[in-house]
Amino acid sequence: METPSIDWLVVSRKSTSTECTIAVGDHLVSERDGYTHHGIYAGNGKVIHYGGFHRCAKRRPIEYISLHGFAAGKGLKVQHEPDAIYTGLDAVQRARSRLGEDRYQLLTNNCEHFCTWCLLGVGRSEQVRQCLRNPWTGIKTLFSLAKAECIPSVTARSRLAGTVAV
Repeated sequence: METPSIDWLVVSRKSTSTECTIAVGDHLVSERDGYTHHGIYAGNGKVIHYGGFHRCAKRRPIEYISLHGFAAGKGLKVQHEPDAIYTGLDAVQRARSRLGEDRYQLLTNNCEHFCTWCLLGVGRSEQVRQCLRNPWTGIKTLFSLAKAECIPSVTARSRLAGTVAV
């Protein structure tokens, strides 16, 4: 089954008619370098996701984020869950029930586990399974995570240097 891709988020903050293809309760996936990030679409341009670790030192809870912020310039896809027990508003209600939870664990309670729990009733992560089956994939993913999360953003580097990023 093909996963619809929504690329307008890569270049624009403006809504287009494409946004209508995202339904409340959809499982959203955004590609990152070496891994994928997962969230549940809550409607009104908001996504509920597990923030996980942000810039190495700060762990983020399950929270609301804008659709554009969730995509982080990488675009996103809707991942269809044909075996979903909870859909639409029921999936969103499950996601909301965990808002503020701050028990992120990379291997056992990450953003993908959260989304599958919201839809299937059981937390699973295919990314983790693939990394455990293939240690080389796991090592590459860990390096990607370290690189993505530990390097200060251009804005943060500019502030540290005393300049303002444009």
